[in-house]
Amino acid sequence: MGLRASVRAAVTEADTAEAMGSGDVPVLATPRLLALAEAAASAAVAPHLADGLTTVGTSASVEHRRASPLGAEVVVEAELTEVDGRRLVFGFIARAADTDEDVVVGAGTVERVILDRARFIAQAQPGG
Repeated sequence: MGLRASVRAAVTEADTAEAMGSGDVPVLATPRLLALAEAAASAAVAPHLADGLTTVGTSASVEHRRASPLGAEVVVEAELTEVDGRRLVFGFIARAADTDEDVVVGAGTVERVILDRARFIAQAQPGG
């Protein structure tokens, strides 16, 4: 436990609630915030997985606390906090990266499960 990774992104038109259909305002969409959290969680464990294994998201809890306008930069850090067999739980926090203040944009948890990548893809196909 304790594995960490972070991702950094600037809010573009494609990242907004308007573009993602989750609202009608030009700020970072909650689904995009969650995607950044999942990317950080995945990156935290990817280097430690055996060949052929990957993780997929199974559950998440997100608290989106502050709006991030177009052009704003956000850093999302995820940390592995629990391991239960193949189940991995991460806590994450998102902060505004373009300010001297510690501005928390959002926080929550992401749960991912370790699995065989090829088998998962095969089972996801029609008739799989």
